[in-house]
Amino acid sequence: MIIDCHGHYTTAPKELEEYRKRQIAGLKDPSHIAAKGSLSISDDQIRGSLENAQLKTQRERGTDMTIFSPRAGGMGHHIGDEITSRQWSEICNELIHRVCTLYPDNFVGVCQLPQSPGVRPANCIAELERCVEEFEFIGCNLNPDPSGGYWTDPPLTDKWWYPLYEKLVELDVPAMVHVSASCNPNFHFTGAHYINADTTAFMQFVTSDLFKDFPTLKFIIPHGGGAVPYHWGRYRGIAQDMGRPPLKELLLDNVFFDTCVYHRPGIELLLKVIPADNILYASEMYGAVKGIDPETGYHYDDTKRYIDALDWLTAEDREKIFHGNARKVYPRFAR
Repeated sequence: MIIDCHGHYTTAPKELEEYRKRQIAGLKDPSHIAAKGSLSISDDQIRGSLENAQLKTQRERGTDMTIFSPRAGGMGHHIGDEITSRQWSEICNELIHRVCTLYPDNFVGVCQLPQSPGVRPANCIAELERCVEEFEFIGCNLNPDPSGGYWTDPPLTDKWWYPLYEKLVELDVPAMVHVSASCNPNFHFTGAHYINADTTAFMQFVTSDLFKDFPTLKFIIPHGGGAVPYHWGRYRGIAQDMGRPPLKELLLDNVFFDTCVYHRPGIELLLKVIPADNILYASEMYGAVKGIDPETGYHYDDTKRYIDALDWLTAEDREKIFHGNARKVYPRFAR
């Protein structure tokens, strides 16, 4: 079985975007009273949005199941207030639940959390519980920077986040560290902000004792870990200079990386630096890069092709990467 641990509903029917536009427009009116309202999308519209998109590509590339979540760039936690974020997250998660109900053999859900800058992460617990217990989702996306590129909240290792981590451990679900769009013009959101966030989160973990407090807490750092594999020696050296334990001892029971790296040399580097036990197959299809690489003639995000081409990768490690590690990191998957 081949499990893609990183997929977003980027092809959702236009009614979802129209709902969001109405919600944002309402914020401009100071007398506006926030109301969740409803989203009118038929099952046939959902099917139409997937059959010639994610499902078609799944079949072409040989992926069996995708761990599926709302569009990351659309989470927009910096927009409005905590009520805005809660209502928008509920709408998005309910749509993912419908996708997974219509296609239970192809998709399993991961939720968007109703985060807002300056609002304690404990605010997200009710929606996390609803998605895991009612919708049978198996994880969540956790934004380390709800401000949209300005990093106004405490680092992920601060006790500010602990009530949410306690609930993640209780529910036995991991979190993928995933920022949303950037409203800071210094940072292109997919080319810079995403990769910066992945790298920043890893460094926060290196400098903390978070996993002493939460030994079973699990994070997936997407996009191949940002700069981490390329600078593994730097991080090992920094940890050593700080008197920290070796990275394997410090982090690798709790931190995992995906294969959303869009060229073969990058995939090779990732697999040579990071142990196979800590890598989950993913493509982020459809995500940051949708085009065809003129140097290969194949889509950049066809990451399975890069892994298949590595003749030095053992059969055991392939099984870990393609499905074994996903089952380990997402224990509710088997349920």
